Amino acid sequence: MLLFTPGPTPVPEFARVEMACETLHHRTAEFEAIFADTRELLFKLLSTDEVIILASTGTGAMEAAVTNLCHDTLLSVNSGKFGERFGKIALACGLKNVEIKNEWDTPVSVEAVVKAVKNNPNIDAVAVQISESAGGLRHPVEEIAKAVKEINPEIMIIADGITAVGVERIDIENIDCLIAGSQKALMLPPGLSILGLSNTAISKIGKGKGYYLNLAYEIKKQSQNTTAYTATTTLIIGLRSVLQKIEANGGIGKLYCDTARRAKATRFALEAIGLHSYPITPARSMTTIDDENASEIRNLLKIDFSVNVAGGQDHLKGKIFRINQMGFIEPYEMVWVVNAVELALAKLGRREFDGTASRVFNEEYFKSILKKEEK
Repeated sequence: MLLFTPGPTPVPEFARVEMACETLHHRTAEFEAIFADTRELLFKLLSTDEVIILASTGTGAMEAAVTNLCHDTLLSVNSGKFGERFGKIALACGLKNVEIKNEWDTPVSVEAVVKAVKNNPNIDAVAVQISESAGGLRHPVEEIAKAVKEINPEIMIIADGITAVGVERIDIENIDCLIAGSQKALMLPPGLSILGLSNTAISKIGKGKGYYLNLAYEIKKQSQNTTAYTATTTLIIGLRSVLQKIEANGGIGKLYCDTARRAKATRFALEAIGLHSYPITPARSMTTIDDENASEIRNLLKIDFSVNVAGGQDHLKGKIFRINQMGFIEPYEMVWVVNAVELALAKLGRREFDGTASRVFNEEYFKSILKKEEK
C-alpha cells in the first residue's frame, strides 16, 4: 500500500533502521551528543534564533506557542480545521480570541488581518497556518507578518508550519514562532513537535506559562542539550537521520525544488483529466481535489490500486481528496498515483483511460530537469 496521506507520511527505511537501534537513556552523554547534533541541524533548517523540541504532536506545540506568547487576546485565522484549533486553544486557556473566518479554499487577506489588529488594540499575538492542511491552502503568512509588525512590532506572529517546514523556503524575518511536526515533511512517526523562536519571542516568554509546556524551562534545558522532561529519544534519533539524509541528498534547497516540481506536475496531471483543484492558493504540501465522486475515487484508489489518500473533514467530508507531496517521494510512485486516479475515473465511467495523467506528469516534472541540464 502506498501511503499518500498528508500526515502521517511514509517513514523511510533508513530512518526506521536508525530508530530500531538500542534504546538510549535520555540523561546520558551519548544522547546529549545526539541531541546537540539534531539541534544544530534544526537551526540550519529553521534559521530561527532558538529551537525547542517537544514530546508532543503539533497540537501541543500550538498550545505551547499560544500560552507562552499570548497574554491577552489572540487573533486567529480560521480557514480550516487547524486554524479553528488555534482559537479553541486560546479560549480553553482563558485568553480572549478574535477570529477571521473564511471558507476552507480561501486564504486570509493581509487587509483583513490589518483591519482586525487596528480595531482590537488588545491583540498581542496572531496565529495563522502557513499551509492549512484541511483543504491544502497556502496563506500569505510572510506578508501578514510584515504588515502586523509595521503596526506593532511587539505583536507575536505564530506561524503553524506543520505542513510547510521541509516543504518550501519560509521567510522568517517577521515570524516569532514557527511550528513543525514530525509526521509531515520530516518523515517520522507522530509524537514530536518543534518550535523555532525569535529573540523577541524569547523575551516575551519570560518565565513562561504552564508546567509541561513551559517554554522558558525548555529553553534553559535544551540549551544544555537535554530536555526538561523525558525526551522522545527514538524519534530524535530518527529526526537526526532524516536531517542528515536531506543534507546528503543535495540539501534542503533540492528538497524544496523537488517538492515544488512534484506538486505542480501532480496538479497539472489531474487537471488535465478534468479534475478541479480545490484551494484558491494551493499549498505545495498536498494536492487537493474537490469532486462529487471524491469518496468513490478514494475507495477505488485504496482497494483496486493500493494507494491510500486522505479525504475531507466536517463539511468537506466526501467532497475532497488530498494527496501528499511532502518528503522523499520517487517520481515513479507519483506517476502511479496520478495514473491510478485516471483509472478510477474510467471505472466510474467518467472518461476513457488514455494515459493522459501519467504523460502530463512526466512532461511537467522532467522538463525542468532537462532544461537545467541544458544550461
